[in-house]
Amino acid sequence: MAKDVKPTRKELMQIEDRIELSERGHDTLEKKRDGLIMEFMDILDQAQDVRSGLEANYELAQQKINMARAMEGDVAVRGAAAALKEHPEITTESKNIMGVVVPQIESTKVRKSLDERGYGVLGTSARIDEAAEAYEELLESIILAAEVETAMKKMLREIETTKRRVNALEFKLLPELRENQEYIEQKLEEQEREEIFRLKKIKAKKEQEEREWLACKTFMKRATRGPPAAEAASGPLPFRVC
Repeated sequence: MAKDVKPTRKELMQIEDRIELSERGHDTLEKKRDGLIMEFMDILDQAQDVRSGLEANYELAQQKINMARAMEGDVAVRGAAAALKEHPEITTESKNIMGVVVPQIESTKVRKSLDERGYGVLGTSARIDEAAEAYEELLESIILAAEVETAMKKMLREIETTKRRVNALEFKLLPELRENQEYIEQKLEEQEREEIFRLKKIKAKKEQEEREWLACKTFMKRATRGPPAAEAASGPLPFRVC
């Protein structure tokens, strides 16, 4: 990837800005990931408790309904269940946990008094009342479990997404940007050395030309006065005449 980068100072500044921005984003995502994990662990503990309570309530409800069927008969139990007029109402809202929107389920009319269940008190026994109460408690456990399980799945999904983003920045984007930065810095250093060498050559050439010009100028002055006989007989001059 470094070979596709233009080795210019403008490109270097842009890459340095991208590195700084990516590092800030990486730190922010790491903090978010750690916070999500902590929240997830709290929800996981709650989910385990809710699941245990749900299983216990389910076993109790099954025991109560079996006892009511055995004592009152299946027809009486079904008749009492069919007499229910007001069904439970469920409303869903949302709450934000570390940027993750999770559902918040509210339920009403789940637990009912004897007169709210619809069946006559005289035509039923305490076995049916106990079974109805056990199933009302089971329904509350199911609603709470649905809320907690959904929140846990959403949190886990967000944790995985955040982890992928952190890894992409840490192991892909930032190494590539630093490689590009190093490549451009090396190229700029090479260009700087070449420029210094070129300037030194120009300076040396200019100094040589100045020395030749001064020698030529000195010769011309002496030539205007006329050379001595010894100099005239000595042959050509040892330097270039201007």
